[in-house]
Order: sequence, then C-alpha cells, then structure tokens
Amino acid sequence: MTLTLHLVRHAATAPNAQRRYPHANEDAPLSPEGRAVAAGLRLPLHATPHASPTLRTRETAQLAGFPHCIAAPALAEAAFGVMAGQTWAELEAQFGEEPRGWIDALGDPESETSPPGGETGRAFHARIQNWLAQLPQDGDVIAFTHAGPLLAALRLCVGLRAAEIAPGGVAVLKRAEGHWWLRELRQARAN
Repeated sequence: MTLTLHLVRHAATAPNAQRRYPHANEDAPLSPEGRAVAAGLRLPLHATPHASPTLRTRETAQLAGFPHCIAAPALAEAAFGVMAGQTWAELEAQFGEEPRGWIDALGDPESETSPPGGETGRAFHARIQNWLAQLPQDGDVIAFTHAGPLLAALRLCVGLRAAEIAPGGVAVLKRAEGHWWLRELRQARAN
C-alpha cells in the first residue's frame, strides 16, 4: 500500500509580493497572478483534498479543480507573533539579529523557542506530525497549505532541512511500509 501526498503551497497574494509575513488575522485573497497560477495547477482530480482554513488556500484549491476540501486547521501557517505584518528588513531594523534565531527555532522540530507571542518549533511541528499521522495508508491526498507547514512536512518526512517553494509550488511525497521519500518538487507556472 502506497500513499502519495501532494503538498501545495497556496498561490501568490499581495503580502507574498511584498515579501511580508501576514498579519495574525489577515486573510488575503489571491492576487491576479496567483489566480492564474492556481488555475494552472495540474493535480490528480481523484485525490482527497485537504485545505488550511484560509481564503488563499481555499481559493487555490477551487481554481485547481477542488471546490470542496476537508478543512484541516493543522495545515495553518505557523503563528509568527511579533514577526506578523513585517518584512525581513523591518524585522532586522527593529530587532537586529534576533529574527534569524526566531525563524530558525520555528524550523526546528525540537525547539522550545519562538518569536515573541508566536508558536514554538516543537508545537508547530507536532501539529503537522499529528496531521500526517492521520493520513490513510494508501491513495492520493492533496494538502493546500502554506510555506511553513509544507517545509515542516518535508523536514518530518524526509529530513529535508531547507528548500524554497514559491507560491503555487508543489512537493510530492510517497509513503510505503512506514517510509517516506520525496518524488518531486516543482515550482508554479501560470497558464
């Protein structure tokens, strides 16, 4: 029995174009460019779709041919705390070298550190691990999510410590007999 998991980063939004972490309660829609990328996604239509509850993931799913998804709050982006709403340059201007440590902590499944007011690396990865543990043993599953959860799943499943997945990018993982492997990483293209 083999499971194929398609991890899809939502297509682009205005905060992505601004290279800004989204505000805590911000639920930005896809940009026109993002809508074109989402409509160009080619995913197996027989797969069981899951989506983070945000507008941008649900829009990506709908435009990719999946108007009905299983709501998956575990696939929400990490809680960035004081980093929310700011660009990297703004964070460095305000906090110096500290943001590097915060983002490294979020990327560490064992870290008890977090951005002030944010999620620890351990809590964030535990949330993703719990979702992964509930997946079926075989079939195809698509997860419409964010950069953070996608990268966390890659860390947890195949030990990939760093990757760049642009908005609309897809990582395809396979699992058989309890072992995961990376089958494909592809960047997004507009129709």
